[in-house]
Amino acid sequence: MDAVLERVEDPELKVFPQGTVSRPSRAEAEAAVRTLIRWAGDNPTREGLLDTPKRVVKAYEEFFKGYKEDPAEILARTFAEVEGYDDMVVLRNIKVESHCEHHMVPVSGTAHVAYMPDGSVVGISKLARVVEAYANRLQTQETMTAQIANAIEKHLKPKGVAVVVDATHQCMTCRGVKHGDVFTTTRQFRGVFKEERVERQFWDLVRAQQPRGGA
Repeated sequence: MDAVLERVEDPELKVFPQGTVSRPSRAEAEAAVRTLIRWAGDNPTREGLLDTPKRVVKAYEEFFKGYKEDPAEILARTFAEVEGYDDMVVLRNIKVESHCEHHMVPVSGTAHVAYMPDGSVVGISKLARVVEAYANRLQTQETMTAQIANAIEKHLKPKGVAVVVDATHQCMTCRGVKHGDVFTTTRQFRGVFKEERVERQFWDLVRAQQPRGGA
């Protein structure tokens, strides 16, 4: 969380380094949690809540660690020795745990990510790390989906990219309309994945032995 974010036309967020603006101290963050506890109607000094501010701040460091991740560094190392492999690489069912930027409540689901290499490949774990880097920020699902596709397209320069995110939002299930079991699906197809044949192959691979409840 050592960064300030500015929205730009490219949905990939622009990250400014620590020190650009004043960041609240840990003590100030904990005081803010105590204020919210009082706002909720409880007493932050009672035994059960006494250490809650510390726990919440520590949890936020984990929830939003994506602000410290640089997708360019994650995708920097590629491998050209692929014995002529030129077909798509697909990762299915990458776990997504994010937080809605409108209500700061959890968003949970899965991501399916694919790309068509153009001479080199990246370690498959790096694709999952890119998903995590953007998921571990305050987000909208639409923006996150575009950010993942943009990063892969920009840094790997493949023939095409496909990103599909399927998730539930607690801002919809636990408040407001309170509709459970509603999944939101967002997608970004770039390059060759816009071709009907390639898109169909992608979906065939994603849906092969797909667990119940997936996209």
